Formats: sequence, C-alpha cells, structure tokens
Amino acid sequence: MRALLFFFLLLPTLLFAQDRLTGEQFATRSEVIAQHGMAATSQPLATQTALYILRQGGNAIDAAIAANAVLGLTEPTGNGIGGDLFAIVWNAENEELLGLNASGRSPYDLSLAYFEENGHEEVPYRGPLSVSVPGCVSGWFALHEKMGSLPMTTILQPAIDYARDGFPLTEVIASGWRGNARVLQQYEGFSDVFMPNGRTPEKGEIFKNPGLANTLEKIAQEGQDAFYKGEIAKTITDYIKKQGGLLSTKDLADHTADWVEPVSTNYRGYEVYELPPNGQGTAVLQMLNILEGYDLASMGFGSAEYIHHLVEAKKIAYEDRAKYYADPDFVQIPMDQLISKEYAQARAKLIDPDRAGREYPAGELEQGNTIYMTVADGDGNMISLIQSNYSGMGSGMTPPGLGFILQNRGALFSLEEGHNNVYEPHKRPFHTIIPAFVTKNGKPYLSFGLMGGAMQPQGHVQVLVNMIDFGMNVQEAGDAPRINHASDSQPTGGKMTDGGILRMETGFSSETIQELMRKRHTVQFARGVYGGYQAIKYDAENDVYIGASESRKDGQAAGY
Repeated sequence: MRALLFFFLLLPTLLFAQDRLTGEQFATRSEVIAQHGMAATSQPLATQTALYILRQGGNAIDAAIAANAVLGLTEPTGNGIGGDLFAIVWNAENEELLGLNASGRSPYDLSLAYFEENGHEEVPYRGPLSVSVPGCVSGWFALHEKMGSLPMTTILQPAIDYARDGFPLTEVIASGWRGNARVLQQYEGFSDVFMPNGRTPEKGEIFKNPGLANTLEKIAQEGQDAFYKGEIAKTITDYIKKQGGLLSTKDLADHTADWVEPVSTNYRGYEVYELPPNGQGTAVLQMLNILEGYDLASMGFGSAEYIHHLVEAKKIAYEDRAKYYADPDFVQIPMDQLISKEYAQARAKLIDPDRAGREYPAGELEQGNTIYMTVADGDGNMISLIQSNYSGMGSGMTPPGLGFILQNRGALFSLEEGHNNVYEPHKRPFHTIIPAFVTKNGKPYLSFGLMGGAMQPQGHVQVLVNMIDFGMNVQEAGDAPRINHASDSQPTGGKMTDGGILRMETGFSSETIQELMRKRHTVQFARGVYGGYQAIKYDAENDVYIGASESRKDGQAAGY
C-alpha cells in the first residue's frame, strides 16, 4: 500500500520529466490551422482586422499594415506611428525573401558636443533628446509600394473606425498603460490623449482617440508626405522645439526606409534569417552557430546543462553585440566573420561546461517593449513584422492633436567617443526589434518573432531550439517556460563584468535550479521579462498554415 501511495505521489514528477522533451505540458491551447490565410498578433482586434483585409481581397502585406495600424491604437504601450518598423517578407511570386529597415535617424542639429556641454553622460531615457525620426509610416508605404494590392484608404479604414468609435481595452495592455502613465503624465500632451478622464482607461472600458483617427485619415488620403512633409511634420517639430529638443522638418523630410538583404545561418538544416544591423538580429545567428556544436536534444529541455550552454552562448554573442552592432552607413561591420561557423567554433572554446563565465571579451575581428505580428495569405506570401516605440509608450513626447506618442529610440546611442554606436547626426541608433523568418529546402517554413528588448535574440533562439532540437510544435515552443539572461553588456558602451543575472520563469525543476547555482549562475525569478511571441508555420505537406500566439500577451492567432 505504501509503495502504491509513493507511486502516485511521484507520478506528477515522472510526467513532468517525460514531457520536458516534448513541451506538451506547457501548451496553453492547441495550434490554429487554416488553408486560406492566417494572422497572429498581440491583440485580437488586430488579428481580426488582418483577416478582414484578407477576405476583402487584400494580400498578406495589406493585412499586416492594417493590423499594425490597429495595434498602434489598441496597444500604444508597445507601438504606434511615432515608432520604427522592421519586416521580412516572403514574396511567393518571385520566391524571394526581402528585408525592410524602416528605422529613423537622429536629428541633424543635435551633436555629441551638445550632450557633453550640457553635462549628459548618456542620452536621456525620455524627453525631447531621446526622440529620433519615426519610421513606421515610411515602412507601411515601402511595403505597400513593393507588394500592396488594396488602396491605403481601404487598408487604414479599420484603424480609423476603431479610433473614432472606440474599442474595449484588454487586460495586459490596460496594466501596461497604467504603469507607463505614472512616469509619462509629467510630459505636456500625454494626459490629453492617454488619460482622457484624468486617469488611464481600465480593462473593458471603451477608449477613443479622435486625434489619431484624423491623422490616419490624412495619411491614407495624402500618402506618407502628409506625415513627413506636411502639417503633421510641422506639428511634431514645433512641439519638440517647445520641449527643448532639436528635431527639425528637414529631419523628417529627408527620412527614407531602406530595403536590405537579410542575413542568415543554417542551423541543423534550417535556414534562419534575420536583418543586419543597426538591429540585433545577428546575435541570434551567432548564438545558433555556437549551440550547433552541442547535442542539445540529448541534454533535454529544462536541463541545467542545456540552459548553461544557452546562457554562455548568449553572453559571448552579446559582447560582440555591444561592440560591433551599429548603423552600417557610419561604420564597417564585419558581418561575414561574425556569422561564420569558424568564428563560432573559436568562440565556443571559451565556454566552461561546469562554470558560468564572469566575463568574456568581445571577439577580435578584422575590420526594449514592442509588438510583433505575422500574416500569411492564400497565395503563399508571408510577412514577419515588428514595430515599437522602444520603452513601452516611448519618450513621453505627445504632439498636440495627433493622437500618438514619439519613440525614445535615441536613448540607445552611446556617448562614448570611438564606439561604433556613438551618437552622430542623421545616424540610426542601435535597435532591439528584430523580425525572423526560417526556410527549409528553399521554401517558407516559419515566420515568427518575440518582443522584449534584449530578450528578443534569446527568445528567438529558445523558440527555434524548442522546435528543432526538442520537437515542440509551434504553440508549445512559445508557451514553454523561458529564461532571460540580463547583464550590463549594452550597445551604449557598458560591459558585462559580473556574469549577469539568470532570470527564470516558473516551470523549471528545483534540481535544474540547484545545478545552475552550483555552476555559479546567479538565479532570479522575475515576471514580465520574457517577451510576447507569435508565429505562423507553413506545413508544405498538407498545404496549410499553422498559427500560434502565446498566453503572456492578449494576442490571438486566427485563420480561415
């Protein structure tokens, strides 16, 4: 009898150990499967908007722009037309992968000397000096010009209607809105838009933004020049100058979005694509190249051995990230070397399998909150899109009557002379937001992403390893518990010197945590730092899309 009782007490532990390799224990729901189109975003109204556009005859690009516009309204805690945009697009007709960098540049009239003369040791985190040119709208029109099919008046109409008529606020966004407002309500104009009754809206409450409706309507009717060269641009720059900033109408008028070549590495037969700097996607490829040298599948998901190697690979890649990643128009970045297998093998030799590294040097080479979304259509086009204001709702700078807040992406510049990412006029800052795309045998396999500042490369790698090494499906790969290693290694000149802190979600065994501590990792449990994931996988065998959106956000994957 005692033996039988012991078995039943032990059963949950046995089941947990069995499920660690498959991820079945962690899935919050089944995958979403559809034939004709699929959308996965962090807000259900945005997902439904994408499907509506697809059903109106629009393609994946039209649907993504429409959904992104709705997200800027319904989730201003992460994105909006005051921020930047990046995308990777699969063009089914030409069977090619395209990369778009729609990030903005710093003001012409702001200099490194200005910061030094005014006693700034770093770029202010918020306020007028943190603002760079918002690139989102240019990204929409670059995408639309390349592949759009419906007119922009049709594409932006759902967002205009929701802004004018109102929408009910969802739970996670309401919480983030409330937290951001505590800091940002000090800035002129913020409360007028985002605290209409002297407070932030609550879960379920209807929120309207007529200023944003008018702005979007003008953009839809008059094109991107209405934003970068018209009355909107003048309103933005007049406001910033009044707040003590130096953003000019020339800064906005000269802005362009750039089509770029995605960079890639092959990980166990899968071609993983990211965008090159000024973003941090290269870190994903560097980490995967290092991890490919280890048999992760035999280590098992959730094991101390796997997590240790993941963290050490991250530390190594992030030291290069801190040193090399910057605007390639200003510095030469040795991309071929950074993502080479030979370089990864050499760097992997630094890893001690039994002890956490306290400090890794950057390699010697020859010379942030966000939203993520993905859409696929019936013709096989797919888009991986990420867009952000940087730190939650951004800089706090809210130009009057326009209904949106400007990003604080300029805060990621370094003020250290000689650093690749040092502040210079008309330069793009280092960027944290990264879309991802995976192909297999030259065909689309997975469009995915994960928001969350420095968490993003770590999250990309964990999702891919969960699927490729541990055999999880698209939903399980996102729902499985994550780790987030945080350190002082930053692209603003800081350097990791203490080994950093290993933050872990619940779901890992006590044995794993004890073993990691024996390896000298500093372990901490923390909430809210693990990102928000969406993905669409193309199942070529059955010719269907499989969508996923994780439970950490208010999001939804849906298809038809």
